[in-house]
Amino acid sequence: MVAKDLSVELCGIRLKNPVIPASGTFGFGLELADTFDLKLLGGISLKGTTREARFGNPTPRIAECTAGMINSVGLQNPGIEVLVGEKAPALRKIYDGCIIANISGYSVEEYAFNCARADACPDIDLIEVNVSCPNVHGGGMAFGTDPAQAAAVTKAVREAVSRKPVFIKLSPNVTDIVSIARACEDAGADGITLINTLLGMRIDIRKRKPVIANKMGGFSGPAVFPLALRMVYQVAHACGIPVMGCGGVARAEDVVEMMMAGATAVQVGAENLRNPLACPEILEALPPLMDSLGINSLQDIIGIA
Repeated sequence: MVAKDLSVELCGIRLKNPVIPASGTFGFGLELADTFDLKLLGGISLKGTTREARFGNPTPRIAECTAGMINSVGLQNPGIEVLVGEKAPALRKIYDGCIIANISGYSVEEYAFNCARADACPDIDLIEVNVSCPNVHGGGMAFGTDPAQAAAVTKAVREAVSRKPVFIKLSPNVTDIVSIARACEDAGADGITLINTLLGMRIDIRKRKPVIANKMGGFSGPAVFPLALRMVYQVAHACGIPVMGCGGVARAEDVVEMMMAGATAVQVGAENLRNPLACPEILEALPPLMDSLGINSLQDIIGIA
């Protein structure tokens, strides 16, 4: 088999491969350091971080589904200062790939503050902004469900960040993903990550009440892959900035499919929770799959479909 080139370039950052554990499914990377060699990974998207520490939502927070899961963890995290002062520096000591800070907020000002702190941290390479948080000043509607609000967050973050690329992670719980992605691009985003989770629910028919304490939560897993792929394709072909694809990725075939749809890098989410070795297993399967498809370089297949 001819040696395969798995490397990709993301906003000037060279990744040894496109496989990245998605935020919320891999902790701060340190938790999996004894499971496999983290240096195999192209990048790591860290646990979503807010300005202040958050305990998260009440339990139960997880519900199993056919071909997926629902979670309502509620952004449990230690806060931005712990991220930049402890977590990212500790990961950098054992990992030489792309470290991605996933930033959340409940106001435009909080997003800007958090992203400025991440930008100043030398151990963070890229900033991923999760606009699925409810706007506390706007009636609780998520920033990412409205083009104007998504653009407002992007503009504020872009003004606060001078060193690092900024990717906006979009919610799929909308009717027109392209208009929101374009609004973010126009406001200065360097790239788009999609999709975040879909809103889902399960009911315990014996207890006659919702399984999740918060009633509803984010639905993820293989069942959402076709929808995620469709949105990646739409946005990658409508925008001129790179896309990180995410949503239901579980196999090497899914990575190739996402890249053919237009993704430059591919995040693996819920599958990490089912199988902590999902990412290294995908990476092991990629070269023989590429060989069978006549692919020598993954960079060559981005958007080829």
